[in-house]
Amino acid sequence: MDFDKNLLIANYQAVKQQLDTANHVANRTQPASLLAVSKTKPAAMIAALFELGQRDFGENYLQEALGKMGELGDLPIVWHYIGSIQRNKTKDIAKHFDWVHTLERDIIAKRLNEQRAGLPPLNVLIQVNIDDEDSKSGCQPQDVPALIDAILACDNLRLRGLMVIPSKDGSDAFVRTKALFDEMAARYQLPSWDSISMGMSGDMAAAVTHGSTMVRVGTAIFGSRNYD
Repeated sequence: MDFDKNLLIANYQAVKQQLDTANHVANRTQPASLLAVSKTKPAAMIAALFELGQRDFGENYLQEALGKMGELGDLPIVWHYIGSIQRNKTKDIAKHFDWVHTLERDIIAKRLNEQRAGLPPLNVLIQVNIDDEDSKSGCQPQDVPALIDAILACDNLRLRGLMVIPSKDGSDAFVRTKALFDEMAARYQLPSWDSISMGMSGDMAAAVTHGSTMVRVGTAIFGSRNYD
């Protein structure tokens, strides 16, 4: 697929500037990082951003992601799986990704753990349905401790924190997510508990203000999605 490389670079630099500003305004000593969400976009666009220093890329669709990994195997990209996880996909996710943002069930944790054997631990985030929406995946906030306990029994998983996709009118979702993150940090005292994946193009600044360590931005960088 052809694309306008100059436009891609301009979009990327604009998003980076917005994130830098958000980090500065929030007085972040550890600035939030950018996850470039590259679903439906070609490997060539990922390679172009890699040249600019972007290393972390997020993919929602397993087969599409595996194809890009094959094309870009010579680049030390950090691959993040941010789509829903079916049981029949855990083997490839465990084998090929560096991060998983969408862990919501103990059975999936166990499968990822078993299928990650022989590789460095897989970084995982618990997806929380912070606004209790029927249309969203994620475990309920009150169920997070039980899932943490299940993950901690998995030697091949490294629990890093939480991921949320708030509702459009869930203005206090970031505050509640940070409170839940801090509560679990105090309860479990995990050295690896250091990440909150929240915020996208439209709410990046608010997410950073309220403690996001990683914002997920796709369309603002890559342009509109191609689903044909």
